[in-house]
This record gives sequence, C-alpha cells and structure tokens, in this order.
Amino acid sequence: MNDQDYGLTGESIVCFAGEDWWYHHPHSKNHILKRLAKRNKVLFINSLSMGLPALSNPDFFLKIRRKLRSYMRWLRRAPEGLWVMTPINLPIYGPRWAQTLNRWLLSVQIRWAMRLCGISRPVLWVAIPSAAVVAEALDAKLVMYQVSDKYDANEDSALDVNVIRGFDRRLREMADLVVYSGRRLYEESSDPRKYFLQQAVDYPHFANEAVATAPEVAAIPGPVLGYFGAMDFVMDVKLIEEVARLRPEWHWVLVGLRSNLTVIDAPNVHFTGPKPYEKLPEYIRRFDICVLPWKLSSTFTSYGSAIKVREYLATGKPVVMAPLYEYKDAPVRFYESTEEFVAAVEDALQFDSPADRERRQAFVRDGTWDMRTRQLAQLLQIVMQQRSLNDERGKSVARV
Repeated sequence: MNDQDYGLTGESIVCFAGEDWWYHHPHSKNHILKRLAKRNKVLFINSLSMGLPALSNPDFFLKIRRKLRSYMRWLRRAPEGLWVMTPINLPIYGPRWAQTLNRWLLSVQIRWAMRLCGISRPVLWVAIPSAAVVAEALDAKLVMYQVSDKYDANEDSALDVNVIRGFDRRLREMADLVVYSGRRLYEESSDPRKYFLQQAVDYPHFANEAVATAPEVAAIPGPVLGYFGAMDFVMDVKLIEEVARLRPEWHWVLVGLRSNLTVIDAPNVHFTGPKPYEKLPEYIRRFDICVLPWKLSSTFTSYGSAIKVREYLATGKPVVMAPLYEYKDAPVRFYESTEEFVAAVEDALQFDSPADRERRQAFVRDGTWDMRTRQLAQLLQIVMQQRSLNDERGKSVARV
C-alpha cells in the first residue's frame, strides 16, 4: 500500500471499534485506518464488548480467555503505524454504577494513552454502542458514529436490549455524523445527519490468480464449497449438516475462527482454523463455489453487509448465499431453504460461464478501500469545516 494522500492530514483519530485489531480478518475500520495512519495519528481501541455473553453460552470461557490475552497487550504500536489499545474495563454495562465505573476506568486509561501517542482533540470514531459511557469525556473535535450492525438484535450478548438502545440513542444525539455500513440500516434510518459508506474490497488481493493452492486443502476432492471468516452464532449449522449428508461428494472448506456453536461431524466438512489475511487467496484458490451459509431466521444477520461477499465476488467464483438485503442487486445466487441451496450450487456448477465471472468481478472492481478512505476523509473535512464555521458564528453572536 503506497503512502497516498487521502485528503486528511495532521489530524488525530481515536476509534472505538466493534472488533479487536488482533483477532479478525481486516474489517472496514482496519482497512481505512491503516491508510489514514500514514498521515494522521491513530489510536485504535479494541472492542469494549457489549457485555458478557450468558453463562450458558458455549463460547463464554472462550471469549473470556481471548479478552484476557488482549488485555495483556494493553497498548502496542501496530506494524501499520497506528497504536492499538485494549483498555481494562468491567464487562458489565447494565447497572448505573457499572456505567459510572467504566466511564472512570476508560477515560483515565484512554487519556493517558492519548498523551503517550501525542493525541489531543481527536476525531472520535465510535463503532460500538457501549462506548457511549466514555465518548463524552474525551474532548473530541468531532464525533462520528458508525452503525455497522443491528445492535439491539445481537444474539451474542446478554446485555438488556433497552440498555443497548439507550447507548445507541445517546451516540446519535452526540454525533456530528452518523455513518451506515449497511444499506438496509441506512434506508430505515431517519437521522438527518446520516451518510451511507458502502463496504469495499481489496480487489487485487482477491482477484489474484497467480497464487498456488494451499497444500493443506490441495488434495481435497471437488467440488469444494468454501467459506472464510468467523463461525459463530451467525452460521446455519443445520443447513451445512443437511447438505453434507445429501451431497456427500461435495466438500466444504471452512476457513476461520470457529466458536463452540459451530460443531459439525461429517467426513466432507473440513475446518482449517484461522489463516492470515495474506494467505487467504491460497485457500480460496481451491474453492469452486463461495458460500455464505448464514441463518435465515436471524434478524441480526439479515441486516449484515458482509465484506466477505465483495471479496468472494472479486475472485470471480460463483457465490451462493443467504438473501442479505445488502446484496439484492449483486450477481449472486440466493437461497431460502436447503433444497434451494442445493439447486443453486448445482446450477452454478453446471451453467456458470466466463461472462458470469466477469460480471461478478466488474460489480466490485472499482469499489476499493482507497476510494472509500478518500470518501470518508472528504466527508470528515466537510463536517469539521461546517462545525468550525458554526463555532465562529456562535462566538460572533456571543460578542454582539
């Protein structure tokens, strides 16, 4: 990635992310902030979480262990040039006393980290509702609230829905700008300061056909149905099991971090575990069909904007997926039942053509992260200029 000028220089940015920098394939904030960090100071705050999952959740202890490992890093300089921090906080947000305690804990640590990083009066990028407890305490130049999911439908948190909605409401009132990553979320919003920043793709990375197939999956017989990404409550385990039984000659290759909710025992279902982002094309090379087997019954997933679908399309390979509103106009095959899934895969295997491949790649080719970074940088500059102008008008009125 070149040291490009994206139109935002000399600013300080503090981002409260909904994910950890260390444990995920790059998300929108990762792609954009590593670009902006070339000419701006950036502090990335790993997920504060939305509270603990229920004790009955099979991933309860897995999540605790993962967060404890992240706490041990606390504040580190990432190779991409920005700072990454996991502040210690209480993973409880419901009671007032817990919110007050977290406000104090977080503000003390983050202010100290900001001083260490030479950051003051930052552009505050908030992408998780629980950050509402501390956002007001950081003397931000501008507050941008990114809404990337249907937060109050999150099935992975035991936090009361009304608390989540309260945080969401506070952030919308506080924000100078509300940015939506998903089309359905954007269209349903009545916020007057809303902006739609569509997901993007690292097109050359996924369109690259010069890579060799990863040895780990090279010998798996085809056809191969491939998926990469987190595998947790969003996955339709029943569908995978049924298709694996109905079509034993089809093999599934599932690449990514697997939770205890995704347990499948079938000889034609292969879990590789998580792989570095740089290595993903080597695994995708073995895919014949890219699939998104997300739960059809989940409200949370129905609002998803799944960056991986754009990455799938960049490969040119056929895509069979749950019917996400985000991709209603994309050249993909939707299904709404196991029978339709099987039929869609069979159709792709039998009738797909080079023209179909080109159509898929053309759909995402120009929607790069460089473009999205420039769009966001321009938007932030416009809002900052408007806010500065309003402040000057306010001072003039006060003097009169």
